[in-house]
Amino acid sequence: MKAHEVTGLKKRSILVPSIPKLNRNSWKTSMIFLILCAGSALFLLPFIWMLSTALKTPAEAAGSRIHIIPEKLMWSNFSDALNAAPFMGYVGNSMIVAVFSVVMTVFINCLAGYAFAKYNFVGKTVLFMMVLSTLMIPTQIIMVPNFYILKELDWINTYAGLIVPRGAEAFGLFLARQYIMNIPDSLIEAARIDGAGELKIFNRIILPNVKPLIAVLVIFTFMWRWNDLIWPLIAVSEKSMYTVQLGLAMVKGEHYIDWTMTMCLTLLSIIPIMIVFLLFQRYFVQGMVSSGTKE
Repeated sequence: MKAHEVTGLKKRSILVPSIPKLNRNSWKTSMIFLILCAGSALFLLPFIWMLSTALKTPAEAAGSRIHIIPEKLMWSNFSDALNAAPFMGYVGNSMIVAVFSVVMTVFINCLAGYAFAKYNFVGKTVLFMMVLSTLMIPTQIIMVPNFYILKELDWINTYAGLIVPRGAEAFGLFLARQYIMNIPDSLIEAARIDGAGELKIFNRIILPNVKPLIAVLVIFTFMWRWNDLIWPLIAVSEKSMYTVQLGLAMVKGEHYIDWTMTMCLTLLSIIPIMIVFLLFQRYFVQGMVSSGTKE
């Protein structure tokens, strides 16, 4: 008689945990991880170099010796840079331009994208192709006509002159149309049957369903308007209306560049963009992927 028959216990097999083997896929995953780490380090290098230069003494930053770690950390460079240049005034101007541009661009692009995605009217395809064709026109070509229009409107050295000419982007309109096409027509028809007007449908049905699209438009528009240098250089001549990028361009001297002050102000100037990206990055990938698909 066998032992398990005497004790009345059922015979059980002993399970030995298997040791994961480093197969071919594991090697592939490890190599991809290492390549991504190397790429991340490569992209972070400019920021590390900016921070390193910002914390050096002016003499050390202008020297020919190349090294990342400063001999002495000069945190006071940031306060000195803020006192030397009216940086907060530049930030205020850029913030006004970027925020109002975001509101205007998101509203116009979503409204136009809704019209192109859900309405049928004569010349719709031709008009949409004409809008898309503006992506091929270099911005420099339309700067002179835009300047003369601003001059006739007396919008030189005004916030309207900085905001309105870039209020709508063909890229944003294309993105909005592609995304809104994914919203079922039955949802809109049900709202119309319930007596909702077109603006109410846009506010209550379309906008709540395109949050990832809005996040993408907010990030791109804020980044473009914040980093814009050429248009403020044309539309603004008074120092009180300088934006951040225009102020940074004017900080450097004609014969000498204070690299520590320039790098300090440059580092401070990217903080608002990072905050906006962190606030909306949750929907960023979803918005970019969904805009390229169709139900």
